[in-house]
Amino acid sequence: MSTGTGATVTVNLGERTVSVPKAGLFDRYRMDVPLDEVAADPRVPGVDFFRTLPKTEVRSPIGSTRTPNFYYAMSSARLTLLAPSSAIRSRLPEELSPLEVAPGLGMVSLMLFRYDVCDIDFYTEAAVGVAVRPARNGGLRTAVADAVSALGDDHLYSYVLSLPVSTEIAQVRGHDGYGFPKWVTGLDVDIDETSTSARIANADGGIDVALFAATPKQRRIASGEKVSTLTSYTKREGAWHATLNQTNILASGRSLLPRGVDLQLGDGRIADDLRSLKTIRAISFDVNTSAQAALHMPVPFSVR
Repeated sequence: MSTGTGATVTVNLGERTVSVPKAGLFDRYRMDVPLDEVAADPRVPGVDFFRTLPKTEVRSPIGSTRTPNFYYAMSSARLTLLAPSSAIRSRLPEELSPLEVAPGLGMVSLMLFRYDVCDIDFYTEAAVGVAVRPARNGGLRTAVADAVSALGDDHLYSYVLSLPVSTEIAQVRGHDGYGFPKWVTGLDVDIDETSTSARIANADGGIDVALFAATPKQRRIASGEKVSTLTSYTKREGAWHATLNQTNILASGRSLLPRGVDLQLGDGRIADDLRSLKTIRAISFDVNTSAQAALHMPVPFSVR
C-alpha cells in the first residue's frame, strides 16, 4: 500500500502545506481510494461497510475534498469518568449543556485511537471530550433517554477540549477543516486483545498523559451489526458546526467500574484538561480491537 521507505512528499490543503508518505494512500488517491485495492490489504477486515457510503466532493477551508474520510482498519479505547457538572459546565461554551447521568454529575471521556489504514495514512490520536445534551433537545424525559443512549454507546454527543494527533495532515485537516483543537505531538497507542496502552508526549517530550490497562474480553461482531455514531459540536470561523462519525464495530469489550486502569497525569494540555474537570472515578472502559469508521465533513448547525 506504500513504499515503506519513510520518504515524504508535500501536498497543499487550502492555504497550508503538509508532508505525507510518498506513494501512500493520500499521495496516490487524494481521499478517493479504490475499495477493491484497499480490500487486498491483509490488515483490512473487509470493505462492505464503505460500499454503502458513497463519497461526495465538497468545498472546505482545506480546499476541495472528498467526504467521508474512511478508516479501513482501526482500534480505539475510551475511558469514561464521572465529573461534577459544574466543572464540566465551566469548560463548555454557554450554548451547550452537560449530559447528566445523575444529579450534578456528567461524563468525561479520554479517548485513544490507532488508525492503521485510512485515507490520510497511518496516524494516532487522543482526545478529552465531555458528553453534552443534543443541541436543541430539551425536557426531562429526553434527558433520561439521552443518558441511557449515551451509556449504551449507540449515539453520543460530544464537545472536545483537546485532540492531539501524530501527523501534520491529521492536524491541519482536523483543525482547519473541522474546527477541532488539534496539535501534533509524540503519541503512541497500542491496542490488542491482551493490553491497551498509550503515551502522549508534552511539548518537552515528557509525559502529558499515559495509560495502561488490560483489554476487556472481546466479542466479535458481524460487519454492520453494531454501528455507533458520534456527533461533535465545533465552532469554525465563528459558526457552529456538527460533525458526524460512524463507527462499524467488529470486535469490542467493556469493563464497568473498571479496576487496574493505570492512568498517569503528567504535565501538558491533556493532563490540564482532565484536572480542570475534577474527575471522580471511572465508570467504564470500552475497547474496540477492530473497527472501521466514516468521518463526515462538518455541516453548519444551530445549537439553539
